[in-house]
Amino acid sequence: MSYYIGVDVGTGSARAVLVDDHGKTIVSHTKETTTWRDHDDHRIFEQSTNNIWDSISSCIKKCLAESKISPSSVKGLSFDATCSLAVSDFNGDPVIVTKGKNIGQNGDRNVILWADHRAEKEAELINSTGSVVLDYVGGTMSLEMEIPKTLWLKNHMEPSLFSRCQFFDLPDFLTYRATKDSTRSCCSVTCKCSFVPKSGWQADFFEKIGLEELVKTNYKQLGAANGEVLTAGKPVGNGLSKQAAEELGLVEGTPVGSAVIDAYAGWLGTVAGRYKDNGILSDAIPSIDESRHRLAACAGTSTCHIVQSREGVFVNGVWGPYKDPVFQGWWMNEGGQSSTGQLIDFMIKTHPAYPRLQKIAEEHKSNIFSVLQDLLQKMKEENGVESLTELTKDMHFYPDLHGNRSPIADPRMRGSFVGLTLDDGLNDLARKYNVTLEAIALQTRHIVDEMNAKGHSITSIYMSGSQAKNIPMMQLFADTCGMPVVLPFDEGAAVPLGAAMLGRFAAEAAKKGVNTMNEEQQGELLWYIMVEMTPPGTIVKPATSGREKKLIEAKYKIFREAIDIQYRWRKQIEEAMK
Repeated sequence: MSYYIGVDVGTGSARAVLVDDHGKTIVSHTKETTTWRDHDDHRIFEQSTNNIWDSISSCIKKCLAESKISPSSVKGLSFDATCSLAVSDFNGDPVIVTKGKNIGQNGDRNVILWADHRAEKEAELINSTGSVVLDYVGGTMSLEMEIPKTLWLKNHMEPSLFSRCQFFDLPDFLTYRATKDSTRSCCSVTCKCSFVPKSGWQADFFEKIGLEELVKTNYKQLGAANGEVLTAGKPVGNGLSKQAAEELGLVEGTPVGSAVIDAYAGWLGTVAGRYKDNGILSDAIPSIDESRHRLAACAGTSTCHIVQSREGVFVNGVWGPYKDPVFQGWWMNEGGQSSTGQLIDFMIKTHPAYPRLQKIAEEHKSNIFSVLQDLLQKMKEENGVESLTELTKDMHFYPDLHGNRSPIADPRMRGSFVGLTLDDGLNDLARKYNVTLEAIALQTRHIVDEMNAKGHSITSIYMSGSQAKNIPMMQLFADTCGMPVVLPFDEGAAVPLGAAMLGRFAAEAAKKGVNTMNEEQQGELLWYIMVEMTPPGTIVKPATSGREKKLIEAKYKIFREAIDIQYRWRKQIEEAMK
């Protein structure tokens, strides 16, 4: 039996899973990572690649020890990670990204996390250029992407220190750390670093925004010079270096697959799956063409929405189209919500009744979400209403507390709430919890609607991540979007499973000789691996009554009006300030 390891680096933790050829999880381990915040600047989120690597090492060694599987039986591994900017010098040593006297020196805090919003001015400059680069990010570049952050570093770092830096999207840094080979992935440079499909880096773009030194050094600091990139899972270098093998407890030379951003690993780990309906397994084995109709939603701290297409589809406010990030010859679009799981936590934990909610959960040996759901069901019965939508019919929440990623692409958007009362008790907390889930579902529909309006044909949603465990929330998604939601066999393992699939692809491609395989053969191999290694999931179908469906439609209309109102009010304030 051959085994593969998938490593998933999320916003707050690193996770390793050890799986077999059929995608069965043998063992997994998770370890929290450290995030630094700035108490005086809510925009700042920083991490450390040393801390992340140590967490990965701990998880892999625990997997091997618990499973008692020999390291020599691990035939391949790969990584996925958040789209965060990792900075090192050309020796691979971390470079500090924290504003102040030490910026640019060697030190641990060398990652600007995806959620970091410090580069607002830099993003505004980039978005004023009219560059072709913007055509491939939905018309507006997000300040969460890597080039605005790189430009911010240039603006705050001594030139001599800036010139010695390498800039990686985090998944690519991990394969670099593992192999000592800095070849970048198509996924990272295309999706987050302004590498344009077919034509590569755009010299005039970098010169216009003030990063001309990247051009003069033939993009040595960014990688992917002369268009040299690897599609998902292709073997990186000569596999694990001696040092990395010792640090991870694995065998030197073990194939390492070119990495992907975490949401794309969620796509890999879900969209080729079959599902059970009332316990009966669907008959059809999906073809790669079926992937065009399946939106993968990777939902944790934030949510990403990914769909594949044969041709590039341009959608305002939705990132992409990106060519070849996973399959050669295919394009992908990526929508997103910057704050979903984080938003749910914020709405609950900042409510005055939160301590009481915690106490009840402890007394009942339950969790806060079960308590809230029980409270909502009780209120529904006491109020004689048909649904939770009816229970909160007079509450309307717009959820962009951390700006809008898609489909408006406006980091200045903020949250709004209509329907507040003089109530700070548990029932009020439960209602606000429900309306938060509702707002996330409505925004998901907004993204899907925009994608389909521009040329996609999405008919189902394939979930992964922690939110997929919340069945009432998944039913709300199905009812709001009017399409089935497919849940993976193991919600938490779907993302690292996608990374493990790339580890297997690297192993098999290395064995067969990847350079002897044409584009179609590589695609067939990867899709075969995805189908074979994806355990069957379950389906949640839309189940709204006539009244609830009308209420959802009304709430969706109000949700869209809330956007227009916010823009109108913003304009009125700006005019008053002139």
